Amino acid sequence: MAEANPMLSLDALTFQSARGALEQGCAAIAAGETVFDLAGVGAADSSGVALLLAWQRRAQKAGQRLTFINVPQNVQKLAALYGVDQLIR
Repeated sequence: MAEANPMLSLDALTFQSARGALEQGCAAIAAGETVFDLAGVGAADSSGVALLLAWQRRAQKAGQRLTFINVPQNVQKLAALYGVDQLIR
């Protein structure tokens, strides 16, 4: 099983938290983290999908691939609706 990312501590993936979440995720990627555990996320909207995709692009530029675990169900549903669910697995 993948080990959770200790550097990523988020309770929301929303428009209001997007800037801070993006920065926190990018810092974790720069530190070599490749597993993002989203179990602590209690609120999420479509910005959450955009964040996961932005982190995945940042990781790809660094030659890595992220694994997201415990993705909130509403983020999974939105990603499927937008046709990008394969990109966040």
